[in-house]
Amino acid sequence: MEKVTVEPLRMVDFVEYVRCRPSGYFLVDQDSPELPTEVLRAVAWDALHRRDGRHGQISVEIGSDLSFTVESDQRPSADERERLLPELFGSLLDMFDVQRWAPSAAAALSVRTVIEVWLDGHGYRQELVGMDPTGPREECMAPKPFGTRTTFHLDPSFCGPGEAIGWALRPEELHGEACKEHPSPARFPIHDLRAEAEESLGE
Repeated sequence: MEKVTVEPLRMVDFVEYVRCRPSGYFLVDQDSPELPTEVLRAVAWDALHRRDGRHGQISVEIGSDLSFTVESDQRPSADERERLLPELFGSLLDMFDVQRWAPSAAAALSVRTVIEVWLDGHGYRQELVGMDPTGPREECMAPKPFGTRTTFHLDPSFCGPGEAIGWALRPEELHGEACKEHPSPARFPIHDLRAEAEESLGE
């Protein structure tokens, strides 16, 4: 009787999985020039859509060709609050439930992520490399009673030379097609610091 050797199963690391199959999360492959814009679109979509089906209030700031910040007024669910408060050393990204995968997948493609969470007037801040915190979360000022603000610095070696977040983006481009629940796209501010820098240089 032939002896069969079975290799042990290996749990694939989430960061490794996202980097091997970015199209599974962001619709395009690694070599697509649209990847940085699609990452921003996924994070903005996640921040905009509340669990009750309504649109929240968000803002987007594009800091450079491969960095952006999304601020949202989403209030953490009861389960997310439980994950946030007791654990001081875990990742703040772990607060989000599995349906909100976009921030974690974007962090997997980033060399640096900075996340702030505001809850009941208290602020928590943390920096990560990939999905790994660089240290424990710190308390910070909470400018609003609740919400999140997350900044992603996408990995230039992964995105490739010349790739960049699209210019002159409009809210409907990041929101995608109108939601089935809402016939008209939500409006929100998009601040592109690259354009402001070019304007100041041209003066």
